[in-house]
Amino acid sequence: MDYYNEWQALITTLKLATVTTVILLIIGTPLAWWLARMQSRIKVIFEALVALPLVLPPTVLGFYLLLLFSPAYPTGSLLQKLTGSSLAFSFTGIVIGSILYSLPFVVQPLQKAFEQLGDSHLEAATMLGAGPVDRFFSVVVPMTKATFITAASLGFAHTIGEFGVVLMIGGNIAGETRVLSIALFDQVEAMNYQTAHVLAAGLLIGSVILLAFIYLLNYRSDKSIKAVNNA
Repeated sequence: MDYYNEWQALITTLKLATVTTVILLIIGTPLAWWLARMQSRIKVIFEALVALPLVLPPTVLGFYLLLLFSPAYPTGSLLQKLTGSSLAFSFTGIVIGSILYSLPFVVQPLQKAFEQLGDSHLEAATMLGAGPVDRFFSVVVPMTKATFITAASLGFAHTIGEFGVVLMIGGNIAGETRVLSIALFDQVEAMNYQTAHVLAAGLLIGSVILLAFIYLLNYRSDKSIKAVNNA
């Protein structure tokens, strides 16, 4: 049996998850730090916005992003003039959708870890002359490195399992936007259950292994932070 299309979908899925995870760590880290340090009452509004993809149906987010990216609307037309191509039904478009949809899976664990750190170690670093950036990379990052790995793993795993957002924004273009979850849907629709079993079992086993790894890291991260705070 020829699995060429499925291998192509696997490559697109891994590429999408990797790019999304890297961008999420870059933008999610300062956002999580800002939320962890924020004392204003309006903090709950920003936390709600970050957490929104957890309860919002993926097709709703995908629908509005599709309208946003469509050249038929002013925003999509402007983006097309700036980028030279439409973001709808493109790999860049599904990356943007994946970033928004997986945002809470990276920001929330980082925010929780930053809130648990306390100020004593940062104050000590300040007294030694360390600036804000130096304090973050020499104190915060080493103390929360397990949480960074957990956040990255969650963002990666969640992106791999996406279906609704990717289908709405990207459609089903082989080699461009067709990911494993859509390939599985195609096989079920075509009643090719043998191939569908292979895809489903692969996603299931991969997800279990990744979740076990994440829970192990969570356990070690909490233990490490408690040990540092009790020192």
